[in-house]
Amino acid sequence: MSARRSIVHMDLDTFFVSCERLLDSRLNNKPILIGGTSERGVVASCSYEVRRFGVHSGMSMKMAKERCPEAICIKGNTQTYSKFSRMVTELVKEAAPVYEKTSIDEFYIDFTGLDRFFGVWKYASELRQRITKETGLPISFGLSENKTVSKVATGEAKPNNQLLIDYGTEKPFLAPLSVQKIPMVGPKTYQTLCGLGVKKIGTLQALPLELLEQALGENGRSIWSKAQGIDNSPVEAYNERKSISTERTFDQDTIDIHKLSGILAAMAENLAFQLRRANKLTGTVTVKIRYADFQTQTLQQQVAYTAADHELLPLVQSLFKRLYNRRVLVRLIGIRYSSLVSGAHQLRLFDSDLAYPALYQALDKIRVRYGDRAVLRAIGLEARTIGHYNPFEGEPPILLANRRV
Repeated sequence: MSARRSIVHMDLDTFFVSCERLLDSRLNNKPILIGGTSERGVVASCSYEVRRFGVHSGMSMKMAKERCPEAICIKGNTQTYSKFSRMVTELVKEAAPVYEKTSIDEFYIDFTGLDRFFGVWKYASELRQRITKETGLPISFGLSENKTVSKVATGEAKPNNQLLIDYGTEKPFLAPLSVQKIPMVGPKTYQTLCGLGVKKIGTLQALPLELLEQALGENGRSIWSKAQGIDNSPVEAYNERKSISTERTFDQDTIDIHKLSGILAAMAENLAFQLRRANKLTGTVTVKIRYADFQTQTLQQQVAYTAADHELLPLVQSLFKRLYNRRVLVRLIGIRYSSLVSGAHQLRLFDSDLAYPALYQALDKIRVRYGDRAVLRAIGLEARTIGHYNPFEGEPPILLANRRV
């Protein structure tokens, strides 16, 4: 029998709102909407004062304003939120033996084995207090034997609180809650469950597994297990160096700046597409050059978490211009996006309108259907090949024989 685990889920409360209130205390206790500020904009985050009116993330800004006319609207600043996110990450990193950063404001921590030394509840409580003290940000956590129950517990603990679900009490804890509380249960799955007469997790717990598999397919078993309070998934150690990258070795060394810029643009665009496809955002961009004499140089820069072409491409070109200063033949160029977190959906949250996100969504659909190079920017058209990207591990890509640029 496997040892009991101690898994903590931590989530910063109304993170974007809390960051804005740190910068301007006049916003405290006021109804706040954050997101695109035009009528076509979308609510990225909202304060608890606004939620009482039925406002929620993802709602159109126009509808949110209609429901709460006195709300203060703020266009989000990803640079600010990324800075605060990194501050919290450093504090978690110092205290946690194993932690997983699943989004800009959310963490899982595996404290298994600490009971004999500190007591997990006490240790996690002290970490929560330290985060709030050193950053000024409110944060909540849930503690249980697995990730699913801890995440649900965090939601029940909010705002600015903590909740312990003792081993063996997972099922009764979950039973009275809405099935929408279960991770993986989105609007479409919820409607399917409602069609089966299932709205509470307790009802779901009593359903035969076979019935759920028939109704929901391969996700049925996973959802059924989570409803029982069963989740054996591990906390996957987070590494800021976790990355996606690509590089191109030329058949003949080159000094053609136009050619190099075009290939870099194609690389940057392709990697950004792979990020969005995997629901990832990057926090660090690195450009690499290897000269004909095999001297290799790299230059990197931290960025506000993003997967947007119009933000990444100019940065890549800027890094290349700063890096390429020898004016000698180039043998290889490459790009790496690292410090990855989940949450590519956040791309659209702070745009005044949905033009960029809608464009990316349309282009990405074409790429998924016809190939990742089905749509290219004009600057990258001459780059017939750009090399293969690595699968989010930071390892050099496999270079196929006889590939030409």
